[in-house]
Amino acid sequence: MTAVELRHLVALAAIADEGSFGRAATRLGYTQSTISQQIAALEKAVGGPVFDRPGGPRPVRITPLGAVVLEHGRDLLARAEALADAVDRFRAGAGRIDIGIFQSMSNVMLPTVVRRLRDEHPDCDIRMTEEVPGRPPRIDELDLLFYDGLLDGDVDHVKLLDDRYVLVARPGTFPDGPVQVEHLDGQPLVAYPLVCDQPRMELALARAGARPRIVFRSGGDDTILSMVRAGMGSAVLPWLAVHGSGVEADERLRVHELRPALPPREVFLLWQAGRSHSPLAARAIDIAVEAAADLSKRM
Repeated sequence: MTAVELRHLVALAAIADEGSFGRAATRLGYTQSTISQQIAALEKAVGGPVFDRPGGPRPVRITPLGAVVLEHGRDLLARAEALADAVDRFRAGAGRIDIGIFQSMSNVMLPTVVRRLRDEHPDCDIRMTEEVPGRPPRIDELDLLFYDGLLDGDVDHVKLLDDRYVLVARPGTFPDGPVQVEHLDGQPLVAYPLVCDQPRMELALARAGARPRIVFRSGGDDTILSMVRAGMGSAVLPWLAVHGSGVEADERLRVHELRPALPPREVFLLWQAGRSHSPLAARAIDIAVEAAADLSKRM
């Protein structure tokens, strides 16, 4: 059997539904001769007649071979229609997007990105993976990755914002107002594991004259803050982590600016270099940039 084309099957189904070549041609917007040519090509492809043509006003009748072709042809036409619809939805922005995140980003910026994507594309499928501290992110498995730093390899990026560091402590641990970094020297500190931006931040503390005693490390913002509330020590955290956890409204904690200010944590949106973005991923990048700009005004 030679190749059967979808247009041949469309003609077959139309004739079977309408009962004549002429009405099928009118339905499809073709001339009757065009319909006849498509059926002739189909019959050549399948090796036999698909219609009996009694002539005159009597309707054409589908042959047993034609019935077999029609049964499978309708399934192919339905699949082709579903494919065309899926492509149209992809171009319009619907579809699936896989996003990697880190904790403080998920509490602050990401809800804005997700809400706006869903408002614009209610049928989109958003999958999110929270990065595990100490484990290298698998950007090859993601469309986009929010990350506090850059990665080696073929990775493109856009910088979203500078996330400044602040000091979180129990009330009375330090006087109200800004705290000199050198006053953290020897003080108990609860901290993140030594991954991502944490080593660079602790080096900046040392260069400013502070070598605090790290009494506990955890990758969870809530865990670190609970240990500060429990009196284990203070914490130097990015503003996103503090703001996302509602610390400003917590009477058991105080937020202090640091003097001199530490170099901020840089937050980026990353993706594999050379990857063609789906419209949904491209829109997510635009929304993230806009959300970061709005957030930066409040920091």
